[in-house]
Amino acid sequence: MDRIKIEYIYLAAIIAAFVAVLIIGFFLRWKFRKYQPVQDGLEFEVLCTQILTAKGYENVELTPTTGDYGVDIFAEKDGVRWAFQCKYYTNPVGVRAVQEIYSGRDFYHCMVGVVMTNSRFTKNAVTLANELNILLWDGNMLDKLLL
Repeated sequence: MDRIKIEYIYLAAIIAAFVAVLIIGFFLRWKFRKYQPVQDGLEFEVLCTQILTAKGYENVELTPTTGDYGVDIFAEKDGVRWAFQCKYYTNPVGVRAVQEIYSGRDFYHCMVGVVMTNSRFTKNAVTLANELNILLWDGNMLDKLLL
C-alpha cells in the first residue's frame, strides 16, 4: 500500500510540474505578446514607447514623423524629461543619430538624450556619444529591458 501511495505522489508531482511549466509558458507568452517583431522604423518607435511605458516612464509620446528635430519620443521619469531617437537598422548606427539626438535634446530642453536601436553602434558613434553625454541603447539593452 505504501508503494502505491509513493507512486501516486511521484505521478502527482510530475503532473504538477508539467502544469506549472505550461502556466509559466502561457504567462510569458501573454506578457510579451505585444512585443512582436517589427517591420519598419515606425513600428519600432511604437515598440520603444511600449518598452518605456512598461519600464515606468510617464507622458511617453511620439513626435510627428517629420520635423521632429531629431527626437522621436519624449518621456519623463522621476521628474526628468528624456528625448529618444529610434533607429531600426540592420547595420550599425553611426554618428549622425548621435548628432541628431544631441541637437534635439537641447532644442527641446530635455535633460537626457538616448539613441535606441535594434542593432549596434559604430565605434565613432560610441566615442561621440560619450563626449556629448548621450546614452546608447543597443539591441542587447532592449532585450534586457524587455525582460
